[in-house]
Amino acid sequence: MRRTIIALLVALLVVAGLGVAAVAGGGSDSSAITRARLERALPATFANLYAQQAALQGRHLTPESLKATAMCDKHGPDVADVGPGGDWVCLMSWQDPQVPMPPEGYGKFELNVHSNACFTAGGPTKLTGYLEMTDVKGNTVTNPVFEFDGCFDPKGDNSPTGHSFPSLLSVTSTIVAPKPDGTVTLGLGCGTGAEGCVGTVDAMAGTTDLGTVPITMKEEELRTVAFPTPLPAGTTEVVFTVKTKTGVGPSSPVTLSVQPSG
Repeated sequence: MRRTIIALLVALLVVAGLGVAAVAGGGSDSSAITRARLERALPATFANLYAQQAALQGRHLTPESLKATAMCDKHGPDVADVGPGGDWVCLMSWQDPQVPMPPEGYGKFELNVHSNACFTAGGPTKLTGYLEMTDVKGNTVTNPVFEFDGCFDPKGDNSPTGHSFPSLLSVTSTIVAPKPDGTVTLGLGCGTGAEGCVGTVDAMAGTTDLGTVPITMKEEELRTVAFPTPLPAGTTEVVFTVKTKTGVGPSSPVTLSVQPSG
């Protein structure tokens, strides 16, 4: 009898645990804060504010003429793109004849998304400008798109937008520090985007080829790659050439100085 009671208690606890897990999981998956809603709300809010910025500069741009689009991601490829948090990243592109997009075709915006379906966003200053700006009359005013707030309808359209941008593969090393055996390494980062970064990196020290290394990286991944051939004596710099099949790499070779030994 005692064993039967214990077995029933264990079964009830298991069922209760599964119920709690289901509620917790459902709470996340059913969140009103989703990638699709952010991808609609962010460009709309930004376009209105960017048009205000242009007006302050004496330029005429309409929100519609910017044709802003965004691709949003929450905390990398292994986390569901739902729910509040300060780990949302959105890649956004727009059309301004006086402010061309960088080679990758977008700017990176970091978002803090709140549970009330509102958000605070900040983008790259090279595209949006700094906190203060000079208007057409010469006055110092606040830049509307340096950092801005927005909201969206938590019951609004949640169908996929289909917007996609490639990941940016960047060199994170600032100097070459040879290992005791003379070989070198290079730090790389693959940013937010679609399908990660795939390609190769070649290293040259003068006329000496240090090797070509294949790369396969996930979004938001950092990695250090090693080259097999040691540096020739007296080498002062190494040239790295990145070639991508997936993602966007540096548009020209990257030259780094060699750290002096000792």
